[in-house]
This record gives sequence, structure tokens and C-alpha cells, in this order.
Amino acid sequence: MAAPGEPYERELKGLLSGDEKTVAKMIKTCSDVEREAYSSMLKNPFLVTRAAGSLGIDLVAMRWDFSFPIEVKSSSENVLHFSKSARLIDQANDMLQVCTQSHLVPIYAYRLKSYRGDPWRVFTIPTDHNFKGRNAILYRRIPSFETTSSGNYIMRWENGMKLSDLIRYVGMTDYSVE
Repeated sequence: MAAPGEPYERELKGLLSGDEKTVAKMIKTCSDVEREAYSSMLKNPFLVTRAAGSLGIDLVAMRWDFSFPIEVKSSSENVLHFSKSARLIDQANDMLQVCTQSHLVPIYAYRLKSYRGDPWRVFTIPTDHNFKGRNAILYRRIPSFETTSSGNYIMRWENGMKLSDLIRYVGMTDYSVE
């Protein structure tokens, strides 16, 4: 039996790696801008691998210009409270620790079930760490989780960055000199 979030991990892997069937299925209910972003993965995909282990990382997306670890969450609710599970808090803290050691931006991809259009939103974990290079710019662009006064994380789906917008952002230039 598959884990509850596994179909969405596979969907995200298919989208970022440019799988034609996955992209075609996703763009059916998307706007023109979202459709264009997802379709760009067909020509400029990431190498996406499923991560084994307990570091709070489900997927790793790698390409010549950007690489990032991704934790996938899905829900029919538009708010995820980390305080509901000590495991969620530990997972986020562990992911942040390993990511900051290597200056990689930790990405949380939140899939809202039964949503028409782009159902994915991305977030990062709040930190005062100084990321390097393009990752510093990427970290500033992606919304961070909310943090309650008691230090607990909250992801509000509507406050995240559309995955299609992240795809458009990382595909804005190929840095070639012409």
C-alpha cells in the first residue's frame, strides 16, 4: 500500500522532470501562464530523484542552474499546522539544518487536493542563514512559513508561491553570452 502523499510526490517528480503525460494532465485546468510554465519543463527539465532517508526530504531536483531538496505535503485543507505533530516540526528543523550546511534552499511543496488550476504552492523555512549565490536570491523570492508566537510553523496554501511561478522564475535565463 502506498503512503498517503506518494501519488503527489510522483506527480511533482513528473512535472519537474518533464514527463509528458504528467504535464499534459496538469495543464488541463491551468491558465495560459501556468500552462506555459509547466510546458517549459518538457524542454528544460530537472533531474528529479526520490530521496531515501529521514532528513525530511522527499525529492531532490537538480539542473545545471538550480538544485533544491523538496519535502512534499498534501491536504484537502488549505492550512497546515506543524504543531499538530512533533514529527513535522522535527522534520522541518532537520531539513533546515542539513540545507543550511550546504547553502541549499529547503523547499516545501504543498499540494491542495481537488483544486482546479495550479494546485501546488511552494514555501521555504524561515531562517536568518545567509545563503550564497543564486540560492540567496531564490530564498528571498520564495515565501517562508508563518511562525506563531510560540515558534510553531504554519503553511497557508494561499500565501505560497505557485509552483508554475517558481518554474518560470528559475527558467528566466540560461546565462549564456550572445
